[in-house]
Amino acid sequence: MLKSLQIKNYVLIDSLDVEFPEGLVIITGQTGAGKSILLGALSLLLGSKADSSVIGTKADSCVVEAVFGIPESDLITRKLLEDNDLDDGSGEIVVRRVVWASGRSRSFVNDSPVSVQILQEISSRLVDIHSQHQTLMLSDKSFQLSMLDHFAGNDALLSKCDSSFKLLRTLEKELSDAEASLLRKSEEREYVMSRWKRLDEAGLKEGELEDLEEEQRLLANAEAIKESLTGVENLIDTSSLKEARKQLEKAGKYVPDLIPLEQRLESARLELNDILEEVSIVNSRTELPGSRLEEVEARMSQLYDLMGRYSVSSIGDLIALRDGLSVSLADTDELKEKIGLLKRQVKEAGDEYDALAASLHKSRLSAKDAFAGSILSSLRSLELERAVFDVDISESQPGPAGTDRVRFLFSASGTSPVEVAKCASGGELSRLMLSLKAMMARFESMPTLIFDEIDSGVSGSVADKMGQMICSMGRDMQVFAITHLPQVAAKGNAHYLVEKSFEGTEAVSTIRPLQGDDRVMEIARMLSGSHVSAAAVENAKALLSDQGD
Repeated sequence: MLKSLQIKNYVLIDSLDVEFPEGLVIITGQTGAGKSILLGALSLLLGSKADSSVIGTKADSCVVEAVFGIPESDLITRKLLEDNDLDDGSGEIVVRRVVWASGRSRSFVNDSPVSVQILQEISSRLVDIHSQHQTLMLSDKSFQLSMLDHFAGNDALLSKCDSSFKLLRTLEKELSDAEASLLRKSEEREYVMSRWKRLDEAGLKEGELEDLEEEQRLLANAEAIKESLTGVENLIDTSSLKEARKQLEKAGKYVPDLIPLEQRLESARLELNDILEEVSIVNSRTELPGSRLEEVEARMSQLYDLMGRYSVSSIGDLIALRDGLSVSLADTDELKEKIGLLKRQVKEAGDEYDALAASLHKSRLSAKDAFAGSILSSLRSLELERAVFDVDISESQPGPAGTDRVRFLFSASGTSPVEVAKCASGGELSRLMLSLKAMMARFESMPTLIFDEIDSGVSGSVADKMGQMICSMGRDMQVFAITHLPQVAAKGNAHYLVEKSFEGTEAVSTIRPLQGDDRVMEIARMLSGSHVSAAAVENAKALLSDQGD
């Protein structure tokens, strides 16, 4: 319920701070006093478009703030607050909207900044404003469907159906994307396969090219190398060194200084023997190229060609490319498996959705006659004795709420009913909308209802009965009724008067509670106009007395 409302610098409202009780709250005032301004400020608070033109002439910003009480039974609103980290545990919501001269605005819930989208989502659970023009909602098929579902108690089914529909659409998109990806890969598969096959058949090995290059250098120069090594073998003759060592050994017997030279010469001879042995080994291993050189150069040419073809600089890059192509080919097989799985999941999700939609359809069919009967009873109590009201359910495209399309059919004269938007007058639509709202008031956790002259176009006993219906709604929830009819105004638990006064040349709108004689005089004014007669006063007292005031 709306506990209090504070407004600063909004159009003609300089400063306003008012508290509201439970039950039926009546708001009246002369034409132009500011009732629509008050409603506009509340609409701004609830997320309507911000406009700098609403700022009072003496200010550079305006502020609208309200405190709402949240019952413990309203689990949806509480969860909405928790999901957005806005629940302070107090059982109340403080909503504030600030608009600056630049046109920029900020929204706050429990002193935390929120987007307008979040504000609207939360406020839709707090207040339902019904203006005399809101009967256009009767042509909204989703509104009609939601009314029947509320009556049928389909909230849990609707929640499951919505989740099932979203899952089904998500899986269908995943399947569509996977199939499109498979089609692309299938179209590319032959090309990818030929590239992979060429690289796979090449038998690539890391470091092979470096080994081949070294072998090619040896083979290309094998004859020259062998010739040089043979020359070394021919030039080195260690037998003469052996003879020289013996001669030094003889002379050393007489010249001691020659003994070290003899030892050095023996060491040189042994070193030369080792060198000659290694040269001989290399020479024996060095083979003339024959066909091997052609094989090596052909392999090198193949590898260079692959590197050029695929614009890479090493055998390692070719191996990485080959492995990548192999993964791509394997992805196709994985995609096929994924598509198979997704098809099964889509089938299961579709079956679940169809079952939920069928349950909803069955529930709606079972509830529609009772729903229509309840609305018809209300209409006839509002002096539409010949009214006919029916609910038509037909098949529609699958959606979050199932596969049903609901139409409200109405006739005030008893003829064959047609869609309500095509047949009813303003007064008839007002009574029909009130009947629907009265039914909604019986649902749990309904937001505060604000009726803005819903009684427009009716008078007399009909107005009195509409007032009784609105008063009855006020026993189950908080209801605000902005009205011009005294029969309705007399039925409220509380009565507030919107007035306009002038401070110099500036007009200012205010709102104050009425009690006792003040309320009697306001009802009398509504009965007789600007000149309040004694008869009007007595009539006003009688109206209020009938309500136990």
